Amino acid sequence: MRACVPLIVALLCSLAWADLYSAPDSCRGRCLEAFDKHHQCHCNARCRDFGNCCEDFESLCDHEGFSHSSDAITKEELQSISEKIYRADTNKARKEDIIINSQNCISPSETRDQVDHCPEPLFSYVNEELFSKPTYTAFINLLNNYQRATGRGEHFSAQQLAEQDAFLREVTKTAVMKELYSFLRDQNRYSSEQEFVNDLKNMWFGLYSRGNDKGDSSGFEHVFSGEVKKGKVTGFHNWIRFYMQEKEGLVDYYSHIYDGPWDSYPDVLAMQFNWDGYYKEVGSAFIGSSPEFEFALYSLCFIARPGKVCQLSLGGYPLAIQTYTWDKSTYGNGKKYIATAYVVSSTQ
Repeated sequence: MRACVPLIVALLCSLAWADLYSAPDSCRGRCLEAFDKHHQCHCNARCRDFGNCCEDFESLCDHEGFSHSSDAITKEELQSISEKIYRADTNKARKEDIIINSQNCISPSETRDQVDHCPEPLFSYVNEELFSKPTYTAFINLLNNYQRATGRGEHFSAQQLAEQDAFLREVTKTAVMKELYSFLRDQNRYSSEQEFVNDLKNMWFGLYSRGNDKGDSSGFEHVFSGEVKKGKVTGFHNWIRFYMQEKEGLVDYYSHIYDGPWDSYPDVLAMQFNWDGYYKEVGSAFIGSSPEFEFALYSLCFIARPGKVCQLSLGGYPLAIQTYTWDKSTYGNGKKYIATAYVVSSTQ
């Protein structure tokens, strides 16, 4: 078996290259500059409002006196709240609930080859009693409400809209989401739980256009259910969805390039697979986490670090999540929709 190359190595190499050769991606020498649409990221006083600050904005521009505010969330605070969320996930799978067969690990250079290195399914066993828990049931009810092809508008029935509300209602009852709300309230992001829930609904279930048709996508559909665009799988970062599609014979697991250091669930796996005729080059996902755990961490990172790498800590191990905003349409007071969120790295 090949030794997997930790994803963090590739990430750090790319960041180092950007520091040396891509000045437009850095705030070095650019703090307080005027807005320039040609720059890939920005370093002015309002870049936080629009979610387009450069990655090093906080470290380089805080001393300029305009980026510090009472509700700025630090890396240390993110690591602390992510550990609290990790400990609060009592609905996660136990070690005996899931048996995975990860089989062959390939190098990152092989991910485009579309070669099936794993003759057996990824999941050897899942205790489906997990799915009778309220948040799992509410989550699963949502997965078949979408058309996976982008460019085809989504139109929800009254029942499907009610299922969205039911999911939000169930997850907000959990200790995981109560930890998240309490943290964000203390950070002056929300003044009431209802405001928080309303924002989550818009953020995750609000429709926007990825293709030609208006309203053909949403953050929830992309991240958790998965989509197909231009002949490729996009999104699809959820282990429950993967297991259910694999069980139906619609997903063929090909290989993985990373298996996280955790010796219990949730774990992290970055894998390659074929989804009913369409290929996913690298699909990272938590394994064995509850729906509310993923929903909470992705929401936290989107709120605290929109469009950036979000540095967290789970069970003492570092982990990073990348979110992307959808800039072509907004809701509320200029807020952006979540376009995608996924695990990008973790190391021992």
